[in-house]
This record gives sequence, structure tokens and C-alpha cells, in this order.
Amino acid sequence: MSDHDTWYWDLERKVAVRADERGAADHLLGPYPSKHEAENWKAKAEERNDAWETDDEAWEHPDAATP
Repeated sequence: MSDHDTWYWDLERKVAVRADERGAADHLLGPYPSKHEAENWKAKAEERNDAWETDDEAWEHPDAATP
């Protein structure tokens, strides 16, 4: 994947940027395969967190009934 195909979310500027336009790595999330994916980083993170919380609950309480 080239720098033109790779995107990051810049936490300081609050915009999606191509890899060849990115700033300091400590202010970036990514890489993402598209601008759309970079712009929607928060929804993806929340989705993953919810799934992990569900998995944690199942691990901690294996005998609990699932809805």
C-alpha cells in the first residue's frame, strides 16, 4: 500500500490525512485503508470496545444467560 492509499486520523487537526501528508506520529491514529475509514475511527473504536466488553462479560460469567 502506498502513501497515497494509506490514511490517518490527525488528532490535533481533527481531519483525515494521507500518509504522505501526516505530521507527528504521536498525534495520529491509523493507518486506515481509506479516507472514509480514517474519518470514522471513533465509531469503529466504540464497536470494538462494545464487542470486547461483551466478551469480557462472557468470560467472567460463563454461566450467565445471554440475551
